Amino acid sequence: MSLLSRVAERLYWTARYLERAETTSRLARVYGNLLLDLPRETGLKWEVLVQITGGTRLYRELYPNPGPDTAQRFFVAERNNPSSVRSSLLNARESIRTTRDIVPSEAWRSVNELCMYVAEELDADTSHRRRYGFHSRVVEGCQQISGLLSDTMSHDAAYQFFRIGRGIERADMTTRIIDVAAAMLLNREDLARFDNSLWMAVLQSLSAYQMYRQKVRRRVHAPDVILYLFKDQQFPRSVAFSLRELAAALSSLPRNAGPLIRLGELRRMLAVFEVTRLDVAALHKWNDDAQLALGELHSLVHATWFQPTTSAAGNASAAPTQAQTQTTAQTQTQIQTQSIPLAAKP
Repeated sequence: MSLLSRVAERLYWTARYLERAETTSRLARVYGNLLLDLPRETGLKWEVLVQITGGTRLYRELYPNPGPDTAQRFFVAERNNPSSVRSSLLNARESIRTTRDIVPSEAWRSVNELCMYVAEELDADTSHRRRYGFHSRVVEGCQQISGLLSDTMSHDAAYQFFRIGRGIERADMTTRIIDVAAAMLLNREDLARFDNSLWMAVLQSLSAYQMYRQKVRRRVHAPDVILYLFKDQQFPRSVAFSLRELAAALSSLPRNAGPLIRLGELRRMLAVFEVTRLDVAALHKWNDDAQLALGELHSLVHATWFQPTTSAAGNASAAPTQAQTQTTAQTQTQIQTQSIPLAAKP
């Protein structure tokens, strides 16, 4: 089956936005419960989640005088934040709407119903008590849509672009969560007595807690958690698993030399990285390098298949290596080492 580049691009972004909405909602659900359990003197605030998505600059522009719930609103409901739950689901719905001849009709109905539910709940100013149920519904809805596409859509070229988008987004979000968690929790003596609860929350933010306990049969410990989320070969949201899925999807597509070469370099970066030696600076640098590499891989995918008339179609390795698309308003943000924004469809 021949596949238009615009259709391939929309399926790619459908996966990225669904995965982003799911992870964002799970983060908000887990972090909300964590803040209720921990004393105020720990200094943990909702702004940590803004930092994970790299949206600090936009957050400060939109809210120069933030209030207690401002960060949570920005993270979940803000229309001007392209990485909020609301924006991610709206973008996913638009991508599926314009590819309805390719995706199963059940997937379109599910994403449309989920968007309507989210809009109704957020416009009604959901109370603190109902937020857990709201985020659980979003997580389950995104998983349902992803499962529908996996089980009812032919695993042809169109579905491989969905897999590529999902793999890049999962690897990117996992490195972001580890990066911020390590910077916030490692070498903090004042948080040592909450260490178990905090690293449990990190695992729960990726739905990894139960699988981790099955694999690592001892007390939750930072080095074990980081090693598991980076290098476990069986857990679907680990970086290693996501990169392996990416390799499988890319291998089934034509003109894949450039993206596969860059992906191979990233997999070698992960293989040689010594996770057990917890140097916070080294860990932060590796995460930054990994996010930049994922941004380069995104650019190669875009240049190779979504804009095949450019020179990158013949020589994908010549694609730009320092930028990801930034907002639905067709702006672009240069990648910065300290705060890399999440990619968004131009």
